[in-house]
Amino acid sequence: MDETSPETGPDTSPETGPDLRNTLRLWLAPGLGPVRVQSLLDRFASPGAVLGASPAQLQSVRGVGKETAKAVLEAGKAPESRIDEALERIHASGARVLVRGGQGYPELLGAIPSAPTLILVRGEIDPAGVDRYPVAIVGSRRCTPYGLEQSERFAGSLARDGLTIVSGGARGIDSAAHRGALNAGGRTLVVLGCGVDIAYPPENANLFDRIVSEGRGALVSELPMGTPPNSENFPARNRIISGLSLGVVVVEAGLRSGALITARQAVEDQGREVLAIPGRIDSEASRGSLELIKRGEAGVATEPGDVINALEPVGRHHHQGTHEARYVDPVRPLPEAPPDASPAPGVGLSEIQARILEALVGEMTPDELCKASGLEPSTLRGELTRLELGGRIKRFGSRLARAPR
Repeated sequence: MDETSPETGPDTSPETGPDLRNTLRLWLAPGLGPVRVQSLLDRFASPGAVLGASPAQLQSVRGVGKETAKAVLEAGKAPESRIDEALERIHASGARVLVRGGQGYPELLGAIPSAPTLILVRGEIDPAGVDRYPVAIVGSRRCTPYGLEQSERFAGSLARDGLTIVSGGARGIDSAAHRGALNAGGRTLVVLGCGVDIAYPPENANLFDRIVSEGRGALVSELPMGTPPNSENFPARNRIISGLSLGVVVVEAGLRSGALITARQAVEDQGREVLAIPGRIDSEASRGSLELIKRGEAGVATEPGDVINALEPVGRHHHQGTHEARYVDPVRPLPEAPPDASPAPGVGLSEIQARILEALVGEMTPDELCKASGLEPSTLRGELTRLELGGRIKRFGSRLARAPR
């Protein structure tokens, strides 16, 4: 495909411009991976500059040896038709490309170490709007009826409260979390260990189609289209689940569960909140979850409200743009996010949220606020949670008030 026409000049649209096409060249090159690609981009500032660098310049970057430099050079020589084919396949599946640092790429995910250079998204994701406050719910494929019940219960309640549920689409706890969010009328994001055009496990094909067709979330992957669900893909996938989220809730996890990898990455690498739901002390399915609690690596969640309480200070950091302080150095004391640092009235509010704040005079119960604002209880509930996480309102027992400024 010719990127230049005499009438329109170079094509610089987000989906076909040179930056995306050069990023795709690096992404499709075998053996590079997100860490090396990001190191190269940090050194050379743009994907085009990376592809135009000499072998000696490439090898001056830490972690880049002769083989990696060779892979970059070969990526630069790939025919335009290969990029065209990749884009056509992406678009044919209804997916789109989000590049790190570009428009629409989730801010939370872009901040983590080894964030994906790009992700493919099939469905709707709105990280600055309805998906601003995501929480991950993870657990084992081999779970008990108790685990399935709690996963669906927590996901449903949190989704009704306006949080977006993130999980990995796997059998067991993950699938229950996605179902709980959908059945509650909420939103959910599925992070896959395969291409977004592949339904894995196969029995979840209808679930995934429902998420996309109903506009209730998205399927997300850092892997090229058609990538099969190989076992080596899933540990890397776990960092994206926690990276997309303000916090992680572990429902049931055995001692070797991948959910423990997600939890430890969330705590150690990303500075995210982690909570675990206690299970039976004699259940193999809960041994990993209980170990997280015993070692102080996870807080205890016995009801969905515990999750919201734990995420409230984190949500304020995210709302105020200071969330980076929570992952740059998880050992370092975190800066305060004082109520008086909240944005000016009206800034960053939806019409419904502005309407709620206008109706909120003094301290009011949710029922009183529902009547004063004229909103349906189901709508009010989710918006109140978003306003609370954003530091706009405070709860005083059963009553609500504007946060002090």
